[in-house]
Amino acid sequence: MKPNSTSALVAVLFASASFTSAADWLQFRGPGGTGISPEANLPVQLGEKSVAWKAALTGRGLSSPVIVGDRVFLTACSSTEQDRLHVICLSAKDGKKLWERQFWATGRTMSHPKTSVAANTPCSDGKRLFCLFSSNDVLCLDLDGNVLWLRGLGRDYPNASNSLGMAASPIVVGDTLVVPVENDSESFSAGLDVATGANRWKRDRPKLACWATPVLVPDAKSGQPLVVLQSGPGLSVVDARTGQEAWYFTDGASTMSSSVFANGVLYVPSKGMAAMKPGAAGVHPETVWHNNQLSPATASPVVLGDKLFTLNSAGILTAADIKDGKRLWQLRTTGPHSATPVGFGKHLYLVNEKGLVQVVDTSAPEGAVVSTLDLKDTIIGTPSIAGGAVYVRSDKALVKLGGS
Repeated sequence: MKPNSTSALVAVLFASASFTSAADWLQFRGPGGTGISPEANLPVQLGEKSVAWKAALTGRGLSSPVIVGDRVFLTACSSTEQDRLHVICLSAKDGKKLWERQFWATGRTMSHPKTSVAANTPCSDGKRLFCLFSSNDVLCLDLDGNVLWLRGLGRDYPNASNSLGMAASPIVVGDTLVVPVENDSESFSAGLDVATGANRWKRDRPKLACWATPVLVPDAKSGQPLVVLQSGPGLSVVDARTGQEAWYFTDGASTMSSSVFANGVLYVPSKGMAAMKPGAAGVHPETVWHNNQLSPATASPVVLGDKLFTLNSAGILTAADIKDGKRLWQLRTTGPHSATPVGFGKHLYLVNEKGLVQVVDTSAPEGAVVSTLDLKDTIIGTPSIAGGAVYVRSDKALVKLGGS
């Protein structure tokens, strides 16, 4: 890989998000889809006083909050059939509702009881909010809640659904909104024009339900952003602008936990974990290591400092050396877990399904839980970090921990 390819990707991403600040959290797992915040002053010793505010939410959802400036955006769904869709904007300062928009779903709304039609996390380019629901409805609003366009993909592609529900989240790359609609019937991913919602490109995908969210990697030659489309057979890595495949990986990948790109290396949940340097058109990816003892479940892997972390459903947090994949230590936390850890500095936030927030010091010799806070509610969705605070979304409310 060219030495400047990663920096070129970063430059492209900053150019496409020039209306945002470093403190914003614009998509599932935040900056670059890594789950790691660049901030330094986040709460570590949690207690009841750590709760800045708690806001009741309309409906239910598993999507993570998206934070742009002083506004927090979420999606939800309500009614017995989950066919009433909600987009909600709250003040980051005090949790007060600034606006809410409601829509009727145009596609199928069946899902597993544990999940929700509002499981996909929205994304933003700093000017607009893009929302994808399990019903395959795509909504684009400005930050004041004005609808710019909407599209019911279920009408164009009526067989695109699965009985467990869809949860992969969209990402925005320049003028393209990448929408994963991967399922066991009419499976595809598409690049939509951010201004109109029209197709820029569409690729047929393996007919297999998949809940992994795309991530970006740089082209090994040009440094331009490529989109990693993940499914059971492996990876198809495509040009964000055209959808043309640049390279592929066929040794299998998880359909639940998403890959993560950090320090020039793509870490893929693949029969354990595989680390590879991205390829380009005519250039195959270079495998760095593979370890079948690192097995993420629903939670996606996270890279923090010089360690890779995986978390299984029971709560075993495993740390591995990013250079060779060798396991360094394991820490038993309180499970069960579905949400992906997020973190900063040397700390990770883990939130289990029963609402227990656990802060892990990853610099301790064997890792250590240094504080906990019981939010006493069901939590399946992944937290978000912005403005010195951690935002945790439960079945009933959004909780802000820390911040001003």
